[in-house]
Amino acid sequence: IEDSPQENGVHTNQYSSISPPASPVAEDNPFSTYFEEKVHIPETDSQAFSFRKLWAFTGPGFLMSIAYLDPGNIESDLQSGAKAGFKLLWVLLVSTIIGLLLQRLAARLGVVTGMHLAEICNRQYPTVPRIILWLMVELAIIGSDMQEVIGCAIALNLLSVGRIPLWAGVLITITDTFVFLFLDKYGLRKLEAFFGFLITVMALSFGYEYVLVKPDQGELLKGMFVPYCAGCGPVQLEQAVGVVGAVIMPHNIYLHSALVKSREVDRKNKKEIKEANKYFFIESSIALFISFLINVFVVAVFAQAFYNKSNMEVNAECNVTGIPHTDLFPLNNDTLEVDIYKGGVVLGCFFGPAALYIWAIGILAAGQSSTMTGTYSGQFVMEGFLNLRWSRFARVLLTRSIAITPTLLVAIFQDVQHLTGMNDFLNVLQSMQLPFALIPILTFTSLTSIMNDFNAVFYESYFIIVLLYVFAALLSIAYLCFVGYLAWHCLIALGVSCLDFGGRVRNQPAVFIEEQSEYDS
Repeated sequence: IEDSPQENGVHTNQYSSISPPASPVAEDNPFSTYFEEKVHIPETDSQAFSFRKLWAFTGPGFLMSIAYLDPGNIESDLQSGAKAGFKLLWVLLVSTIIGLLLQRLAARLGVVTGMHLAEICNRQYPTVPRIILWLMVELAIIGSDMQEVIGCAIALNLLSVGRIPLWAGVLITITDTFVFLFLDKYGLRKLEAFFGFLITVMALSFGYEYVLVKPDQGELLKGMFVPYCAGCGPVQLEQAVGVVGAVIMPHNIYLHSALVKSREVDRKNKKEIKEANKYFFIESSIALFISFLINVFVVAVFAQAFYNKSNMEVNAECNVTGIPHTDLFPLNNDTLEVDIYKGGVVLGCFFGPAALYIWAIGILAAGQSSTMTGTYSGQFVMEGFLNLRWSRFARVLLTRSIAITPTLLVAIFQDVQHLTGMNDFLNVLQSMQLPFALIPILTFTSLTSIMNDFNAVFYESYFIIVLLYVFAALLSIAYLCFVGYLAWHCLIALGVSCLDFGGRVRNQPAVFIEEQSEYDS
């Protein structure tokens, strides 16, 4: 970004400047916030930390943290534990820290400018790039929404002992999501309290499983703070990429930048802006710390109880306890593969029916809360990028339909027992969509023309931005390496034998046949 010469004493560049609204009363922006009210911030005489003010600012961060606890995250967590044990906990920790930094930038953008990220993209990018960017973000929202709605449907299927099929669970979720979305008519704080209740249900449900399984605390801490994965291969690499995509969700950055506008902040008063940034960061840190603990609960449960377990072991245990669905686990020595559906069944087999139903309640809370915040994300993104001026109901119906239609099709034509591959793909898809949120938020929060005096903090903290870029580069390299590895195998299988150095790939089928013959004998 090249700065142009100063004009009238103001340093400008190719991006247009944005003047924040003078005050919350004078603000007349049709897209200022989706909610119809703003939470009043109490005045305090002391300049020190105030719990009253923190409570007033509490809400947006917890709604944002729901995206770190959706069914896609839970499935990524349990697969991480089942496939890699405790070895990828450090990836979860680093991803959460990076996510917190990005959410901080999103909150600052909304507080300082009085507009959310999609609105600023609409003003700053030319038409064609803006439309492409919107389509990419919508793709991320649809992928996330599919996981969330299907997660709810799976939870309902488990709780009803299979009486509610997947497609019916999707329709129920769509209906109750519409109902819950209109809770904000009864007050924004009541809506935020409802989300707090759902997070509490998740913490109690998955915390119960954690206490029941009693993971090895030494291995847990080692996996969390030692960035190494001994004996890991392509399976674990794919899982690590999936963890990042499940935790750092592109549309969540757009969502958070909009949610912070629900507080009364005089954007002409630098002191109030600085104070709002401080309290929103504290609140986001608390919310993401709680979400991180819940994710750790799930990883640790499956790492301790089901890492390297075989299908035959699980089948035998299910037969002993009398839990149905033993047909999910064929009589072979293949390593157990789990998803949120099989995960609940396996917990029931090893720890009793109570573990299964408590797991399903936690998944239902995760899915229900994330479908609601996902709908808000879709509305903010569509309104901001396209500058829609539709009625509230029309916007809700359109944005919900865009994400729900493919989900319903999947639910009709896919069996509840065979969704793991799709969820893995959707988690990797989220990783691929990250640049479409990461680059715009870094761009706009670094520009004086947009952030005024409040981008100065980044000149003192450039190492944070560098860290984000390095992280994105490493993620891209890991992704391309994995794709290259798969393409290498594919080309050799198609007859390009010159790429098969040392005959490593050509010999693999013979070895497999030999091993299979020994097993059959």
